[in-house]
Amino acid sequence: MIDLYYWPTPNGHKITIFLEETGLEYKIVPVNIRKGEQFAPEFLKISPNNRMPAIVDHNGPGGKPLALFESGAILIYLGEKTGKFLSSEPHAKYTTIQWVMFQMGGIGPMFGQRGHFLRAAPEKIPYAIDRYTNESRRLLNVMEKRLAEAEYLAGDYSIADMATYPWVVGTRREPEELQARPNFKRWLDAISERPAVKRGLAVMADLPPEPLDEEARSILYGNKQFEKR
Repeated sequence: MIDLYYWPTPNGHKITIFLEETGLEYKIVPVNIRKGEQFAPEFLKISPNNRMPAIVDHNGPGGKPLALFESGAILIYLGEKTGKFLSSEPHAKYTTIQWVMFQMGGIGPMFGQRGHFLRAAPEKIPYAIDRYTNESRRLLNVMEKRLAEAEYLAGDYSIADMATYPWVVGTRREPEELQARPNFKRWLDAISERPAVKRGLAVMADLPPEPLDEEARSILYGNKQFEKR
């Protein structure tokens, strides 16, 4: 049994997609990031960076429990644990890991900042919006070039695709971005049709929408977020 500390965000979806693809038994432990549950002492013991997702694998290496945070590390661990979606052949393995790192270091931060300044920032800052929009488009162009060469980011469908898809699926709302990148669109469509991806995205997707009020803003972006712990 794997305990998944989770909230329905792109980083959370990475892990539910993997778990659904492999059929591993897991239990959702909700961490409501808008209410500050990520700062609870018991969660910080598992995820000292107060970020979800995190896991506790009760049947970790040597049969002992293992706690892990950081979604990329979790995907690599689960790929190695199951022998699925992360090849053991060195060239293929490190090709996959480099594209996971591309998501972790590029797609996630840049798309996240773009979304923040477009939708969550208390004031519109054109420079910030332009900077992160342009960088997000540059990264999509990198993907488009790669996907002209390979069916999936690492060649075969892998944890690299699971890591990246939840962050870029929102481009479906921007048809001009898809029209300019036919290989990216082909990849996006193929992953969207996978039953396990649909199940992974559906986990806790029925939560009622919550407004970004001042309390939630403070927890996510403000003083509460920056308190020393």
